[in-house]
Amino acid sequence: MTSAAEVRVAVSEQDLKACFAVRTEVFVVEQSVPESIEYDAYDAVAVHVLAVSPHGEPLGTGRLLHGPAALAKTGGDPAVGSLGRLAVREAARGLGVGVALVRAIEAEALRLGLSAVDLGAQTHALGFYEALGYEAYGPEFEDAGIPHRAMRRGLP
Repeated sequence: MTSAAEVRVAVSEQDLKACFAVRTEVFVVEQSVPESIEYDAYDAVAVHVLAVSPHGEPLGTGRLLHGPAALAKTGGDPAVGSLGRLAVREAARGLGVGVALVRAIEAEALRLGLSAVDLGAQTHALGFYEALGYEAYGPEFEDAGIPHRAMRRGLP
């Protein structure tokens, strides 16, 4: 990652607005995901992470679901968290921002006592997640009209 970027848990209203702005840019504008399904009730209970430049410009975001909010996405296993809504602005891609966001989400999962993290990867991103230790399982499925595969990584 660009050594100057900072990744942090988003706690302020300003940080959350920055997370949502990145998601709108990447998912709603670039990938044509309907805004009505991009934002959901999970946003209120998720742990959101935000990557920012030294000037405070949002570069990327992701979220972690845990506890009851994650059960439907993890096969009902309360020890597994669900990583989702990972998005990096086009100008920041290839700089390691996505890797830093995934690792920050995993660190938060460990802090919460989780033993693994699941995610639904867009199929074009399978190699990215495989390089981070995630393994695909189950059949391909569609989410928002985009092909995905379920993936999981056990945490150390």
